[in-house]
Amino acid sequence: MLTLQVMRRFFAVFTFLVALGCGIGCDSASTRPSSKSEASGEITNYFGVGEVRSLGTDGKSVVVKHEAFTNFMEAMTMPFPVREPKELQGLKPGDRITFRLRVTATDGWIDEIQLAQTTNAPTRTVTNSNPEKASFPTPPPEVRQVPVVDVLNPGDRVPNYTLTNQLGQSFELDSLRGQVVVLDFIFTRCPFPDFCPRLSRNLAALQRRLKESPPLLTNCHLVSLSFDPHYDTLERLLNYGRTYGNDPALWSFCQASMDSIERLAGHFELYFARDVEPAQQNHNLRTVVLDRQGKLFKVFKGNQWTVEELTEAVVAAGADHR
Repeated sequence: MLTLQVMRRFFAVFTFLVALGCGIGCDSASTRPSSKSEASGEITNYFGVGEVRSLGTDGKSVVVKHEAFTNFMEAMTMPFPVREPKELQGLKPGDRITFRLRVTATDGWIDEIQLAQTTNAPTRTVTNSNPEKASFPTPPPEVRQVPVVDVLNPGDRVPNYTLTNQLGQSFELDSLRGQVVVLDFIFTRCPFPDFCPRLSRNLAALQRRLKESPPLLTNCHLVSLSFDPHYDTLERLLNYGRTYGNDPALWSFCQASMDSIERLAGHFELYFARDVEPAQQNHNLRTVVLDRQGKLFKVFKGNQWTVEELTEAVVAAGADHR
């Protein structure tokens, strides 16, 4: 008999895979980058076309399956924030839209959203949904069921997994016992500054803080695990880490077998598409803190947490004696 927790995990994974299986081809995007300076810094503008996949319950975000942005981002499916909720009024899943993507060194959002060419296809009921808990039609038969693992709660021991760092050194999560571990999940082809790059910038800031506090420095290790291991070779991970100033003794950029990645991610309800091109990739964000006994201490969902909050969790996890 499946436990309620496992059933919740199954349906959550099923829903996510459905989202990946419902892609509808888009016309080629018109990507005309331009830049201008504003009070908030240098902004680069890109113009593109995509399909609305779901709308955020907060009224401030939309998941779009978009075409490639020339010299910036490959075609993929991802949530974009909007600064003016009125931009999303009247939109529904399945609508094809044109929009402007605005990107700074540390932020990104879309605006100037307009319906693209309409068709005679029947309309669908508007559904406002969280990108992490979207509701979609029945998946096509080729959708693969991912392994079902227990979702962990604070205080649960995290199972042992074998990882390989950017220097080609294999190690087990259990080998980090005695240290607080900060674990996040990334892929290096993610260019949008508010997603994987933002997590990496935050861990870089945490690394600086650890180096300023020797007791923390010897009591913490950062691990960034790629869920795109076929593309993210050890050389790419090494170079990616260098762009964020990582110290390999303190911060590991890692690969693992896809089965291990999928299972480890599942413990924290991280969802991503396996073995797909970026155009089909859709993922959420998780940053995880493990205590010195290898137990889950805290899960940071999404990207709205601060470096201060993460630092506080690291300090608390290091002092925890459960």
